[in-house]
Amino acid sequence: MNNIQLRRWLNQPIITYFFLGIQILVFIISYLFPGLIESQGAMFGPFVVYYSQYWRFITPIFIHYGLMHFAVNSIVLYFMGQRLEAMYGHMRYFFIYLLSGAAGNLLSFAFNSPGVQSAGSSTALFGLFGAFVVLGVHYKNNYAIQVLVRQFTLFIGISLLFSLFDRSIDIWGHIGGLLGGALLGNLFGLPQRLRDYSIHVRIISGIALVFLLGFCLFYGFKKYQLLV
Repeated sequence: MNNIQLRRWLNQPIITYFFLGIQILVFIISYLFPGLIESQGAMFGPFVVYYSQYWRFITPIFIHYGLMHFAVNSIVLYFMGQRLEAMYGHMRYFFIYLLSGAAGNLLSFAFNSPGVQSAGSSTALFGLFGAFVVLGVHYKNNYAIQVLVRQFTLFIGISLLFSLFDRSIDIWGHIGGLLGGALLGNLFGLPQRLRDYSIHVRIISGIALVFLLGFCLFYGFKKYQLLV
């Protein structure tokens, strides 16, 4: 592979394709062996607390319940993920997706009723929404970014509205992902445009993110200890 081919390959949304590939593989395994993946990887607070299965803060991002759940989240990831990856770059995008998904699962762990099981990439997708909103705040005069922000903000509003009426939707996971993505978007900033971001805002965002994750972890463990 020569330099031109390498640059072309790196200009592709390779991280989005990577996440989609994992999602597809996990869905196929779940279809062939019903219940296997869900039992080992879905967010389930008691197993985190009593069996130290901390991977459950990450693995639920790639697990889906049924074809419709999988298809909708995969389509959203494909179209929105490649846009955000092009803006933030591969590594920033990689961490925004995973860490905001973990933030969503941590809020779910802390504030959902004990014993609730949840999964889905919507925690991480709401993180991407949050990162888009941050772009809209920083680049108010950029028409293209503002159009994207309005589109995705409308989607956020509709999704949160449905969350209030559909008990099967993990609203805490969505809120946690949204907060995590917004804080991470501020913390990382756009490559080559870091001067557009106040260093004070970046530091405060980093502190707020650490506090959010730490508080949810502490509160979640405290909640289950009180049940014993």
